Amino acid sequence: MMTFADLVQSLYAFAMAWGIPYVVFALVVMAIQVGAVIGYISVAAMFLIWWERKISAHIQVRFGPMRVGGWHGWAQSIADGLKLLLKEDIIPRGADRVVFVLAPMVVFAASLAAYVTIPWAPGLIVRDLNIGILYMVSISSLAVVGIIMAGWSSNNKYSVLGAMRSAAQAVSYEVPMVVALLGPVMLAGSMRMGALVEAQAQGAWLGILPGWFVFPQILAFLIYFICALAECNRLPFDIPEAESELVAGFHVEYSGMRFAIFFLAEYANMFTVSAIATTMFLGGWHGPWITLPGLSPGLSQGLFGLAWFQVKCYFLIFVMMWLRWTLARLRVDQLMDFSWKVLLPLSFANLVITGWVLVAGTQILLMVLGVLFVVALAVGLAVRARGRAATGTARG
Repeated sequence: MMTFADLVQSLYAFAMAWGIPYVVFALVVMAIQVGAVIGYISVAAMFLIWWERKISAHIQVRFGPMRVGGWHGWAQSIADGLKLLLKEDIIPRGADRVVFVLAPMVVFAASLAAYVTIPWAPGLIVRDLNIGILYMVSISSLAVVGIIMAGWSSNNKYSVLGAMRSAAQAVSYEVPMVVALLGPVMLAGSMRMGALVEAQAQGAWLGILPGWFVFPQILAFLIYFICALAECNRLPFDIPEAESELVAGFHVEYSGMRFAIFFLAEYANMFTVSAIATTMFLGGWHGPWITLPGLSPGLSQGLFGLAWFQVKCYFLIFVMMWLRWTLARLRVDQLMDFSWKVLLPLSFANLVITGWVLVAGTQILLMVLGVLFVVALAVGLAVRARGRAATGTARG
């Protein structure tokens, strides 16, 4: 089956035959790749905004958008996007104009660059770096730099407070997130995204479960997913954008297209963290597939692989939206305590146990310990919540 790299090599040979300089060819290929990724992000973001409106409406027993575009208001996001494009671009008096203008670009650039190593399907990846997961985690964390730029340059105390909260939250939750991701890396023996996916296609856990790393690494998956919510500033970790406290937080002074870029970057980050979870824990593009009539087995597998990858990613995004419209926002002290006192010790415990199990060669023990850890975490949180509720009732 021809991979993405093979296609580029074929086009390169064709360009050389016509005497096209390599620099020109490389720039054209790069422009096509960036354009395809930006196009996908734009369409996906509009769909996710519409989808979240419908999910929130159903949770609150409403209809959501129903008028614009006909069927369930499918064109409402397009209309909102056009409205933002036509709105006046306002820069506050006293703001640092250069930093204010660059901030949304930095946030979106960090979100865009993370898509370079996403393994969409067999052979469909822009660059399969040998440090792929390290690159994705590192480059996506740069978005907080743009958030700080936006908060500081706005000349608004609420924006600065939201930016500082975002920086503190990112520093706190990136540590357990990265430690949690080390478990699947140890099982696969590689940080390359393609190798991580292929390692989950070999064998089956207990002879019946798929070879996905979510089964022996259930605790690491939950830790990563919780930290991903915090990285995307989603409830219950939306402290940087707490509307009831900060009037939308770090982007309160932005309007028009620049505000739309922040919105676009948020949903792009949601897909990025979901793609990482799908690649590291849920088997990536692997899933049931059949050979379609008139297509080769390789092409059929590629199409089904792309479809399965999308289904897994959007399911995780659905869970993020579900949690947003179900849970209440945490206080700042609760948010920090949960990261440093709960998630970080559990992530290090998972790392140590994973290393010991790999040496001992008992994979069943790793799954049992992971389930026990999750049960203990759930019981501990339930007991703590009940104790706080009882204390509050007694005081009242």
